[in-house]
Amino acid sequence: MARADEVRVAVAANFSAPAQSIAADFEKATGHTVALSVGSTGKLTAQIGNGAPYEVLLAADSDTPARLEADGLAVAGSRFTYAIGKLVLWSPRPGVVDAKGQVLGSDRFTHLAICNPALAPYGAAAIQALRALGLYDRVAPRLVQGESVAQAYQFVASGNAELGLVALSQVTDEGRLREGSAWIVPQPLYAPLRQDAVLLAPGRNRAAARAWLAWLWQPAAQAIIRSYGYELPEGK
Repeated sequence: MARADEVRVAVAANFSAPAQSIAADFEKATGHTVALSVGSTGKLTAQIGNGAPYEVLLAADSDTPARLEADGLAVAGSRFTYAIGKLVLWSPRPGVVDAKGQVLGSDRFTHLAICNPALAPYGAAAIQALRALGLYDRVAPRLVQGESVAQAYQFVASGNAELGLVALSQVTDEGRLREGSAWIVPQPLYAPLRQDAVLLAPGRNRAAARAWLAWLWQPAAQAIIRSYGYELPEGK
């Protein structure tokens, strides 16, 4: 049996909670341990470029892992889509967000939290959705930006913003809204949030890193991913 080891995984902020659950099962089954580092995809990528010893990246998009492969910072041919994310308009207060998200076009809020579109794919998706709805110019003065989708969520949870465009995974458990009110933004309003995993160069010869990536295909891991509101790629 292979020697137990530690795998260092950089995780996009939207996937923090499912990654923790998956890691707990992985550790029990394999004996390996998982060190998770959570942040915006942009910030994690900058750290990787500066030599951070992460062995795996679970990104919030597909472009970043492809770019890391092209730059020689990730193992060619190792990337795959592990989840497809969903954008949600959320308030911790019941009745604030209506079933069609029409509150976005109203004057019933002062601040709308999103994550930095230059660093976080969920922020870029939020801007795309607002533009598609024809509301960007109206809403732009009320936008407050977090570095990551986790920080955008905190702005809303703390009451510093009444509304947030965040990840569905942050506000649901087993398909049920944890609190407040929400509108799942229809997919045609933003580019699909295909989230890719990739084996980074430091993990090339690390059995634990390859085992972690393989574990994401296990039925138990995929059940966790679905339970947080993600879709899986076709055929998975």
